[in-house]
Amino acid sequence: MNTTNQRLIRLPEVLKRTGFGKAWIYRLIKDDKFPAPVKIGTRAVAFVESEIDAWIQSVIETSRNNVA
Repeated sequence: MNTTNQRLIRLPEVLKRTGFGKAWIYRLIKDDKFPAPVKIGTRAVAFVESEIDAWIQSVIETSRNNVA
C-alpha cells in the first residue's frame, strides 16, 4: 500500500476544493463518478486527499482536451 502523502480530509475541505455542494458530491459518489469516502468513525467519513486531487486533475484534463 502506498502511504506517501496520504491524508484524510473532511467534507468541508472537499466542497471548498471542488466548488460543489454536498448533495452534488454524494450524487456523483452514487453514480461512481467521484471518489468514495472512507469511514473513520461511527458517524464520520473523510476523503483520501490524493484521490480528490487526482479527480480534480482528471476533470481539468478532460475539459481542456474537449475544448481543443
